Amino acid sequence: MDWLYLACIVVAGIGVVVMTLVIPYGVFMRYVLNSAVPWPEPASVLMMILFTFLGAAACYRAGVHIAVGLLTEQLAPAPKRAMSFLVDVLMAALSLFMVVYGTELVALTMNQVIAEFPFLPVGITYLPIPVGGAITLLFILEHAWIGPPPRESIVHREPTPVN
Repeated sequence: MDWLYLACIVVAGIGVVVMTLVIPYGVFMRYVLNSAVPWPEPASVLMMILFTFLGAAACYRAGVHIAVGLLTEQLAPAPKRAMSFLVDVLMAALSLFMVVYGTELVALTMNQVIAEFPFLPVGITYLPIPVGGAITLLFILEHAWIGPPPRESIVHREPTPVN
């Protein structure tokens, strides 16, 4: 699971970097060279879809997903565990929804193409939805089965102190 987590981080990171490079390129071409290119905006959207769904799965595993801890931090251990279990159940339901309906969306749009990328079926661009849902579901099962990942795993090393 560490390697799957690391793969999610790497792919999401590449998506962010590509998006960060593509947007200024589009702006430069349009406003400096006065020669707009049509592909930077849809390419950025595709990268955002990629890093959103894979990055969200990685965030869930790392325990850094969006959460409001004000209420749970005030609870005793038993209710805190119950709330954590409820969160896992709701996340599993959401992940299953993403897998089932994301797969359906991929299948329904596989025969369509993006105008700027005629070689790329729309269904392929939606693949991060069911894939991200499946990976999140795996991380939820890992968490339920063996608990949170150990801090000494390959992706959770503590930073080396700087003197």
